[in-house]
Amino acid sequence: MSGDIDELAEKLETQVLEDAREVFSETVIEYAYNPRNVGEISDADGVGKITGTCGDTVQIQIRVEKGRISESRFLTDGCGTSIACGSMLTEMIKDKTIEEALMINSGDLLRSLDGLPEEYVHCTVLAVDTLHVAIDDHRTNFRTTRQTYAR
Repeated sequence: MSGDIDELAEKLETQVLEDAREVFSETVIEYAYNPRNVGEISDADGVGKITGTCGDTVQIQIRVEKGRISESRFLTDGCGTSIACGSMLTEMIKDKTIEEALMINSGDLLRSLDGLPEEYVHCTVLAVDTLHVAIDDHRTNFRTTRQTYAR
């Protein structure tokens, strides 16, 4: 019985991947099925969280050391495309300065994923906008911390 269920599950997974390959690039599939940087950072330096018009929520957290993003993590309750976008974006911003990270736009993310069908492009915008909120949060916290130490 268990073998039959395992075989059925394997067939379903194969079919789902075949269907996905007709719509999405191998890069999107890789980052959706094997996401990088999922989770949270304890005592993050910046946190952004946005719920998009599609209903997906993306959260991005960053740690900044010596002016560079040393670590980033994301969470989403969204679809595989939102997972792929969060995963790829957190990879793209590693070791970047805040200014360099802010220069990444949804088109850059879209190109890094080797494209998306038009109806999923909004996921790139949601991820990048969430990153900007995390960076704004970091800048606010950094200014507050500097002002506290200056007193």
